[in-house]
Amino acid sequence: MSIRVILCFLFVIGFSIYAWRNWFVSLCAAILLMAVLEHPDMPKSIGGIQGLNPWNFLMANVLFAWYRHRRIRDGLVWDMPRYLVVLAIAYVLIIVWSFVRLLLDDDGLRHVDIFENYTFAHSVSEFLINCIKWVLPGILLFDACRTRRRTIISLAVVLSVYFLLALQTIKHMPLRYAAASGAEMSRAAGKILTKSVGYHRVNLSMMFSGASWAVLTTLVLVQNRKHQMLLIAAAGTISLAQALTGGRAGYVTWGLLGLILCVMRWRKLLPVLPLTIIAVCTFLPSVRERMLQGFRFGSSGPIAATRMDDYQITSGRTLAWSYVIPQIGESPLFGYGRQAMVRTGIYEKIVDEHGEGETFPHPHNAYLELLLDNGWVGFFMVIPFYLMVLWHSFRMLLDRSDPLFAAIGGTACSLVLALLIAAMGSQSFYPREGSVGMWAAIGLLLRVSVERARSRAWGTSLFGEEENESVAELPQESPQPA
Repeated sequence: MSIRVILCFLFVIGFSIYAWRNWFVSLCAAILLMAVLEHPDMPKSIGGIQGLNPWNFLMANVLFAWYRHRRIRDGLVWDMPRYLVVLAIAYVLIIVWSFVRLLLDDDGLRHVDIFENYTFAHSVSEFLINCIKWVLPGILLFDACRTRRRTIISLAVVLSVYFLLALQTIKHMPLRYAAASGAEMSRAAGKILTKSVGYHRVNLSMMFSGASWAVLTTLVLVQNRKHQMLLIAAAGTISLAQALTGGRAGYVTWGLLGLILCVMRWRKLLPVLPLTIIAVCTFLPSVRERMLQGFRFGSSGPIAATRMDDYQITSGRTLAWSYVIPQIGESPLFGYGRQAMVRTGIYEKIVDEHGEGETFPHPHNAYLELLLDNGWVGFFMVIPFYLMVLWHSFRMLLDRSDPLFAAIGGTACSLVLALLIAAMGSQSFYPREGSVGMWAAIGLLLRVSVERARSRAWGTSLFGEEENESVAELPQESPQPA
């Protein structure tokens, strides 16, 4: 057993015990653990028991402590707006129904080589429990962060996860790849990052694209110039890590995010965006080459000609989409259930017709995956949740009455938009480990939104008298108006 594993177990056991005294602190520790959770050295199970791993053990203690103390000791009352609860329940119902349909047709997975070790326990753990557990930190943060201090601490913890992942990425991806060819950097990132950091390079690119802008939106919370420079340096570190992932969908997402945030709130920074892009293309030639992959530039006399290769531009995704879209049309309302790409035979058909080099066990488009698995019914039960979250984040981002609004709104907006934009070329709307930070930010956003509405309705300051409360104790619920 390595020293890292021993430290991991000591960390988990210590905070699991402390959770029964202060579950909020242990919850922050569990979120922070996401920075190393996927590292190859981290144990995936304890005693060979499916689903029993250090993070699950810690979160189970946090969850039980929260359930035991929130009303008895802390007097907390669930006050999330009803329409958001309805949207969230609809989202969960789609996940559960999609999983049930998978169970009813699990033979469709067993004969495929990538699921040769498929078991019922693995199915329940991977396709149901794991989808729901990654959302729990956001739910608990919504209930816990009823003071300004707790909210800021939680925000710092969430962004620290991305910063720590960025440091690991830079450590394991030598900077010489920034000057290498785009193809070489992509191949190296695919091998190195999965083995050393644990997250796939495409997922890291998406995560970093939103996190770098999220860090910059917190600048409004600090007045000290030194602290502001530290935040800018942290955002730059995350952006450099993203460049080293070679994820083109993340590059595009980063640019669109910056444009949206600047147009909405920081228009003075609009001239900086093109200058930043020029600097990146100049000093990071591998990024420039990755972005231009699939474009062929030539000239015919005085007129420049450009040819585009859709297959290279999308890394073969158009090939998968040409099979997925017709299949959606055969069951447009309800889809086929979880892992439909494999169970309907699309995966094997692509391999048979185009060779082993074309392996697409999922559509590489979260919107198409949602339609294929759950049809238009599932689509209209899931997407409205994200649209409502975006609406709340935009309102908070544009509210200049308190700098906390811009920080929380900007963070949630950045992380949610990163998923929605990158979803056109990868990702999934089934919650995964890479989306824990986003769900935590959503929990913070909804909590501050509720407190903001309450303070304006009652004519009090944000969080009322709870602003001076100690982090060591859970706050009491605000009294209800007569």
